[in-house]
Amino acid sequence: MITGTERALEIHDPADGSLVGTVPIATADELDDAVVTARRSSSDWARTPAAERGSAVREAAAALRAAADELSRINCSETGKPIDESLGGILAGAGTLEQYAELGPLRGGRTLLGDPNATDLMVPEPRGVVVALTPWNDPVAVACGLIGAALVTGNTVVHKPSERCPHLGAQLGRVLADVLPAGVLQTVQGDGSVGAALAARPDVDVVAHVGSTAAGRSIAAAVAATGGKALLENGGNDPLIVDEGVDPIWAAGQAALGAFANSGQICVAVERIYVHRAVAGPFLTALTAEAQSRALAPLVDRRHREGVHGQVLQAVESGAELLTGGELPDGPGAHYPATVLTSCTPGMDVMRTETFGPVAPVTVVDNFDEALRLAADDEYGLAATVLTGSQANAQRAWRELPVGTVKINAVFGGAPGGAAQPRRASGSGFGYGPELLDEMTQVKVVHWEPAPTS
Repeated sequence: MITGTERALEIHDPADGSLVGTVPIATADELDDAVVTARRSSSDWARTPAAERGSAVREAAAALRAAADELSRINCSETGKPIDESLGGILAGAGTLEQYAELGPLRGGRTLLGDPNATDLMVPEPRGVVVALTPWNDPVAVACGLIGAALVTGNTVVHKPSERCPHLGAQLGRVLADVLPAGVLQTVQGDGSVGAALAARPDVDVVAHVGSTAAGRSIAAAVAATGGKALLENGGNDPLIVDEGVDPIWAAGQAALGAFANSGQICVAVERIYVHRAVAGPFLTALTAEAQSRALAPLVDRRHREGVHGQVLQAVESGAELLTGGELPDGPGAHYPATVLTSCTPGMDVMRTETFGPVAPVTVVDNFDEALRLAADDEYGLAATVLTGSQANAQRAWRELPVGTVKINAVFGGAPGGAAQPRRASGSGFGYGPELLDEMTQVKVVHWEPAPTS
């Protein structure tokens, strides 16, 4: 039971505003217990054969699949993500665990060609204790990526899920910990202050964070002071370029998918659009119709909705034209309509910062050079999309855009195993894919000569 003296997270269903429940925020002593337990377990876990670690993670994936329906219901009630999309994210998380269970035992070091009478090795070793700070927009899939990669490489984990989905985080922790060896995975609850306290601990070796740029920068500073490693996927402000000569109806469908999927609450959502003047008229008409046809799930909570709406209001006050949406609906919950703005300028917040909501702000440009320049003029560097029939423009775009991921003629998609490093304010390091296993390890060089005989 939560007493009046305990700090707690109070979660409301974003669909109707009803109370989901309250979860106590971890105390300093509880954080200490979690990290100390992870540290005490790390030596034995690091010495566990890689195949056994992979087998344990594979069992965790099976347990997650068995609990997927229950977890998807919790996810829906806390974040508003529809049941089918929630279930898809949870199954994706199980798939990620399974992939790392296979890949982990295959990652090895290498021998070096030195003196033939000596042995020279480069050996990857676990870093130790990994703190995983995960978001609410795809909470299980992201958490499983970081947890799975850390565990199969021999690290132990302290996981703090987002304060916006603590019930889901707690149940995910129980499902996984029940089948993993004792002590290798701890789950703690809390807000940003708890994440900051974990990041500042000198007995934590890696802090892996997926979330806002402001939080990521704070974590980077804290970890720099302890000598640990920060692995950061921060915010993004991903541009979409619509070149001349493309089908404007198809382009509007791509833009709508990128801007409005999951109510715009995706790390690589389309955040700003640059459309060539030659196709701007029919593109804007089609994009407005796409927005008006969509019935969206609610945003995660009213606090987040206030931020999204504030950016829209600021844009309109600064001269943007509102084509559709942009009004707070009556009734409970945190709903917000798909919104299209045009005549947007570079100084508007909706063009300069991550909105993370169902808003499509559009700037009309005169040529591809202008679109490319405006798309690149940004502090973030997560991803970008270019819709073009020109091979030359596509080549220029992927070579020149200063982002980790460039998508040509599709806002989502990509081959399995692809992993990118975000740039600038969007973070640093591989946060997914096989390369994440390398981020979770450190390399030791061994030079071994035979002892002289007497």
